[in-house]
Order: sequence, then structure tokens, then C-alpha cells
Amino acid sequence: MKLQNKVAIVTGASSGIGRAIAFQFAKEGANVMAVARRTERLNQLVEEARNLDGKIAAFSADVTKKENIENMIKEALKVFGKIDILVNNAGIMDDMSPVGDATEEMYDKVMEVNVKSVFLAMNKIVKYFESVGGGIIINVASIGGLKGGIAGAVYTASKHAVVGLTKNTGYMYAKKNIRCNAICPGAVMTEIASGEFMKNINMEGAKLAGIGQGLNPRVGDPSEIAKVAVFLASDDSSFINGQCIAVDGGWTAYM
Repeated sequence: MKLQNKVAIVTGASSGIGRAIAFQFAKEGANVMAVARRTERLNQLVEEARNLDGKIAAFSADVTKKENIENMIKEALKVFGKIDILVNNAGIMDDMSPVGDATEEMYDKVMEVNVKSVFLAMNKIVKYFESVGGGIIINVASIGGLKGGIAGAVYTASKHAVVGLTKNTGYMYAKKNIRCNAICPGAVMTEIASGEFMKNINMEGAKLAGIGQGLNPRVGDPSEIAKVAVFLASDDSSFINGQCIAVDGGWTAYM
């Protein structure tokens, strides 16, 4: 098992990629603090993971709030005694609007979830990792953070920000034995398309984004992203730092 005796925090763990990462980590021997707003979903995950080698504990929280981030870390330390890995996965989609159609309300909400929560968690965890001699941060970005035309302006900007945070942190803390990498998924079968802003899609933006989406070879499964997360969380990736890895079935190879 690649993550035996490791402890991880995974945000956005109630569904999709976050849920798959939490489950796969536990299969590989890690103890996991699964964090999300939906308590019932988290409890289901805990129950389903009961017979795995690692244990999953649930922590219900809105990770856009600083106090919740602090409590999330305190709870993981209380339950498991240490933290080795942080996975920032929580995120939402915009409505595919180009910048001229995007609203300030949408900008604030998407940036709060996709960027602020990541910043807050990284800001706190690096201090802890410094005190214990190292640790691993894995951010879930998007190929939208590598390319410019597959989603709306706000979502794209938010994922570019996550890519920038990842690269900067990887470099700044490399000598402190803190590694920070990002997974940039392509199209993956998750609930992100059911978010509040996706209920009223900007059709013109969606049409333009669809040109690039038409080049996508296939849709991925969350478990395929989770296996990459295991690699980045393990010693197998010890010399990989500050990298943003596209996991997209070859989609960006065409772009």
C-alpha cells in the first residue's frame, strides 16, 4: 500500500473527484479526514469505507470560511494525530459566460470556492508542515487552468489562479520538504455541471467552448483522477514539485 500510515485531508469529498480520492487514499492505507458541506453524503462515504485498510472520518464544513479551515486542521490532528497530505478539491463551475456577460455575483462566488478556499487551506497547512519537517499539497485545478476556451471566463480565471498558487508554492517551499502539485482534469463524470450557475447556461459562451470540447476523446471517471492523486501523495513522486499535470485522456494534446 502506497499511503500506509499517512494522514490526509480531502476537501469537496462528498461526491465526484474528492470522494474518489478519499476512498482511494483509504484503500492505499491512509487515514482520511473527508471534508464537505453535505453531512449525509460524508457519512455514507465513511460507512462504505469501513472495511478498507485506512479509516475515513467526516468533517462537515464550508471551506470558504477561515475558521472552518482552522477547525478542519485541528479536527484532523485531534482524530489522527498528524497530517501528511492536503488535497484541495472543492470547486464549482460558472455558467460558461465570456467576461462581458459574467456577473460580479458569479465572480465572487466562484472565486470564493475555487481560489479563496485553496489559499486559506494552503496558508494554514504550510505553517504546520514547516513545523513537522514537510508535507504534500495536491490541488485539483482543471485543464481550464492550462487552456483558455473550454469554460467561462470566471471559472477559467479561478483555475489559472490555482495553477499559479501551485507553482509558486512548489518553488517557495521546496527546500522545506513541502511539495505542491496540481492535477488538471479534463472532462470527468461528476456533479459539477449541476451547480447553481450551470442552471442558466450562457448559450453563446457554451457554443464557443463547445468547439474545443468537440476535440475531447472521452470523458474520464473520478477513479482515474484519484489514482493520479495517490501517485502525487506517495514517495513515487518524490522529485515532482510545482507541476500541473493534465489528466484528460489526450484532450489537450489536440489543442
